[in-house]
Amino acid sequence: MRTTNAPASRERRRRRLALAKGFRGGRSKQFRQATEAVDRARALATIHRKERKREYRRLWIARINAATRAEGMTYSRFIEGLTKAGIEVNRKMLSEIAIADPNGFKQFIDKARAALA
Repeated sequence: MRTTNAPASRERRRRRLALAKGFRGGRSKQFRQATEAVDRARALATIHRKERKREYRRLWIARINAATRAEGMTYSRFIEGLTKAGIEVNRKMLSEIAIADPNGFKQFIDKARAALA
């Protein structure tokens, strides 16, 4: 009697087609197209997760820069001043403070200015 790998192969194909659920046309029906589409989707998902982190950092820096320029200082001088003052606050928190609490942010700017002087 002949043995085959049919159950395992069928399960492997079923799993791959399940991952392609929601794709349009042959990309969700035909195994080869589904495989290529899923591989590409997974690769791009990894790349875009990393890009999202960069984009958020750029957004926080832009917000901090706008807030510091409103106080007559540049972003780079502000960060330099904070570093010299020994203040360790990440950019996400600085941007939130700049938006939600302008007076609190002004205190950071004053400390950065004092450290630069």
